[in-house]
Amino acid sequence: MNACFPPPPRPDLVLPDGDLWVFGYGSLMWRPGFAHLDSRPARLHGYHRALCVWSWVHRGTERQPGLVLGLDLGGSCLGRAIRVAARDKRAVADYLYAREMVTPVYQPALLPVRIHGRVRTALTFTIDRAHPQYAGKLSDATAAEAVRHGRGVSGPNPEYLANTVAHLDELGISDGPLHRVAALLGLG
Repeated sequence: MNACFPPPPRPDLVLPDGDLWVFGYGSLMWRPGFAHLDSRPARLHGYHRALCVWSWVHRGTERQPGLVLGLDLGGSCLGRAIRVAARDKRAVADYLYAREMVTPVYQPALLPVRIHGRVRTALTFTIDRAHPQYAGKLSDATAAEAVRHGRGVSGPNPEYLANTVAHLDELGISDGPLHRVAALLGLG
């Protein structure tokens, strides 16, 4: 863990009654890391998936940052809604805060997602555009170079991108920017 960025305090989100839905748009789709009851295709409006986060821990370092996904403002995002049993929701939320908020670049939020025509509230993590790890919109070539050289405690950055693109393909989700960056790196 980077000594410059201690873990942020656990947000005191009031979780919804009953089971908890979690919206995954990147590695949570293919490696949730927690027990769950169900996983379904879902759409989040108002945000889109983007390689817009400089990774200083999981897929890079401050000296050689990798690049990972964030939910940035605008558009919509197809992903997975993962249902967690009510009895496990606080433990899963704590696990997700620890996993996703190694630095405070993400902001946990309870947002409406559409699952098979029904709207459910889901825990998700959006990008904090004011944080220094926010990369903004990068060219495909710049993104590919960052991914090519990134390596952190969770492994090489190209592996993260390849797994995400493969899972998107498996789900039939077209994501032009991610596929273009993967193509530049010879992945998939």
